Amino acid sequence: MIKYRLMTVEDVPAVHHIEQIAFPTPWTLDSFYYEMEKNPQAHYFVAVNEEEKVIGFCGMWVVLDESQITNVAVLPEGRGKGIGEALMREAIAYAKSLNVVIMSLEVRVTNEVAQNLYRKLGFQEGGIRKGYYTDNQEDALVMWVNL
Repeated sequence: MIKYRLMTVEDVPAVHHIEQIAFPTPWTLDSFYYEMEKNPQAHYFVAVNEEEKVIGFCGMWVVLDESQITNVAVLPEGRGKGIGEALMREAIAYAKSLNVVIMSLEVRVTNEVAQNLYRKLGFQEGGIRKGYYTDNQEDALVMWVNL
């Protein structure tokens, strides 16, 4: 059984490991420590398995009544099992509890799996950020949802 909870500073190494596997230009370990220790706008959630191993995470920033999803990733062995969706639902519920009214994110234009998940959660297309991703200058699709 998978459990979902707020991320703690003790989870940073495991989250960073997932980040390195999932993304071509991963955030640094220090970036995650900064998020946990010094960024009051940062709110992160983790998915843990029966052995208490972190197998996925979702982060967001909340500023006033708006939220920006920063990153969502699941270990390869956990993909396709609804963990990413459950993490997003945790983030959405938490954002609502903070009176957030709109949530947005960027996703690679070629990442149709993620786009389909976001659409399932009510996100709509909002525009394109040209050359957004630094590894290959791929465009990002901006998506948003009213909460």
